[in-house]
Amino acid sequence: MRTVMARVHVMAHDLRARFVDRLSARVADAAGQTTAEYALVILGAAAVGTLLIAWATKSHAIEKLFDEVVGKILP
Repeated sequence: MRTVMARVHVMAHDLRARFVDRLSARVADAAGQTTAEYALVILGAAAVGTLLIAWATKSHAIEKLFDEVVGKILP
């Protein structure tokens, strides 16, 4: 009877160890996924910022805005 109980105990321990290993691997994968998502958001924001700066430079929008602000401050 003790031999059977010992085997059951060892099997339960192995099962628990495998479960913990798999769970740890999934948590690590989720952390990596979160980092990748943040990186994609930052790249998207940088792309939008670059497009906005390129548009403002070509359309002289910043120059017009600056002239308008200075014109109101210094009449």
